[in-house]
Amino acid sequence: MRFGNQNNFSANFMQNNMLVKLIYANLVLFVAIKLLYLFFWLFVSGSSPDQWALEWLAVPSDPSKLIFKPWTVITYMFLHLDFFHLLSNMLWLYFLGTLFVQFLGERKLYTVYIAGGIAGALLYILFFNIFPVFETVNSSAIALGASASVMAVVVGVGTYSPNYAIRLMFLGEVKLKYIAIFSFAIDVLSISNSNSGGHIAHIGGAALGFVFAKKWAKGKDITAFVGKSSDFVLALLKPGAKRNMKVKYKRPSASNYEYNDRKKEDQAEIDIILDKISRSGYDSLSKKEKEILFKASGK
Repeated sequence: MRFGNQNNFSANFMQNNMLVKLIYANLVLFVAIKLLYLFFWLFVSGSSPDQWALEWLAVPSDPSKLIFKPWTVITYMFLHLDFFHLLSNMLWLYFLGTLFVQFLGERKLYTVYIAGGIAGALLYILFFNIFPVFETVNSSAIALGASASVMAVVVGVGTYSPNYAIRLMFLGEVKLKYIAIFSFAIDVLSISNSNSGGHIAHIGGAALGFVFAKKWAKGKDITAFVGKSSDFVLALLKPGAKRNMKVKYKRPSASNYEYNDRKKEDQAEIDIILDKISRSGYDSLSKKEKEILFKASGK
């Protein structure tokens, strides 16, 4: 994929801090498991890091197992044991995540990634416990990989800015909405083939991304629970957090009203720029408009 007049890969990669963090989280876990595998191999250990990871980090479809490992609903979306599985997911996350950050900001990339992964896991668990075709494998089925989270990002940005076009090798310019539709259709048609659980999870992630974009356009954030939960956990982990946790109530001052008015004006300006992108593409923006969009994406 090639994006208009973007900077080179390394510069563009480093600008998106949250995107970098998500990719690093996937890479670090993959490398750590492989290093453990090497360590056990050198010492002729009978243990297998891969099996340990599947047992404790992949999400099981069986509720009787899931209840003792609830954290797997989160950890599974960072777990890859096959290099090409990791590579394909991270390439999709980088290319479409870059656009997502431009349009919706870094924090939303994080919340949609996590919420999309959770939605994918829940739909996968639901299907495997409802439909008879999965009865014989339900007790041992597990899911892993970032695909559901990535699908949430792909469909989210494709729904939010459907007419923005990117240049694909051999295909030319393709609008984001067609990439999202094609990806979703492939998963639906592939459920009855191999990796049924994976395709079902992808659909769950895609559905979350679609609903998020539609609600966000109306000023509602269905992924806010992810940000609030993360902020709460981080606050508790800080030294002296409990002592410093105080609740203050204060009437809004004149400056609060001025801030809110200014915030509405800024949002209106951003909406106009995004509409222009939808109609004419990113390259149609002036230098000033690109600067405004870049600054807004970092907030």
